[in-house]
Amino acid sequence: MAEQEQPGQGGNIPPEVLKNAMKAFKKRLKLTALDDDSRLGRGPFSGGATGVFAIRPPDQFPAEVWDELHRQGKLRSSGHGLYEMPGGEQDRA
Repeated sequence: MAEQEQPGQGGNIPPEVLKNAMKAFKKRLKLTALDDDSRLGRGPFSGGATGVFAIRPPDQFPAEVWDELHRQGKLRSSGHGLYEMPGGEQDRA
């Protein structure tokens, strides 16, 4: 039995839903970082790391989707309902 098909471990969430949720998360993270950069008086093209690393995931997907992405290692929980990209992927979001 494949990892995605194991009962109780997100097997009931279609892969396309996980893919769309991850895409929505990356877009929200990028927009949040750009918004944060503009508030600090810096332009979005000025370079440097943003101060935004963790966000509350988009609410158009249920919590089970974010839990499954966390379980798969595609997101890391920062606590209090916030998630971030694992490793150094924040700069690529």
